Amino acid sequence: MLHIAVLDPLPLFGRGATTVLAAAGHEVQVPEDVRSWAESRRPAIVLLTLLAGSDWGLLAPLQDMPEVTVIAVLQNLHPAAIRAVRMGAQSVLPRTATPAVLLRTVEATADGQAVLPAEVLSMLAGAPPSGPATLSEERLSWLRRLAAGSTVAELADTAGYSERAMFRILKQVYRDMGVGNRMQAVLRAQELGWLPGDGRSVRGR
Repeated sequence: MLHIAVLDPLPLFGRGATTVLAAAGHEVQVPEDVRSWAESRRPAIVLLTLLAGSDWGLLAPLQDMPEVTVIAVLQNLHPAAIRAVRMGAQSVLPRTATPAVLLRTVEATADGQAVLPAEVLSMLAGAPPSGPATLSEERLSWLRRLAAGSTVAELADTAGYSERAMFRILKQVYRDMGVGNRMQAVLRAQELGWLPGDGRSVRGR
């Protein structure tokens, strides 16, 4: 069972998403204070519709919380999807997605995968990279292991950190690289020639 928060300004959408996810056996709520809700329900998934400026204002604080994963729900993918990913959204979901796609996206994201529509991948491939970054050899090795399929828990065990501490350290690595999440960090490292192979197998936990 997953702990999921649904945040959307349209009650009809929120009720529909809640019904689909609850029917699959997950705990779904529409909290007024999502950060307080997430504090007591980690790991947690937040389905966050990004329409107004206040919605975007929630994204950065949420991605700074360990074991809280955000799925950005967008009315229009271009150009908002790139912004959402760079600000820390793990996955992107069109607001017009079917119930089956909604459920698959949520469960795959909870399993540590980044789920993006093909249109968004094409946009990211053509987007200019963020600013340069310099990482220590140890942190480069973490990126290489993430790209090869290691989980954050496995990295933490090897490096001698708790999993929560490892999440925090990795988020700082992503910020140092000018990106928002694991997938973007691996893509950026590829662009810079830091990774062997294609770096496409990225899991989260």
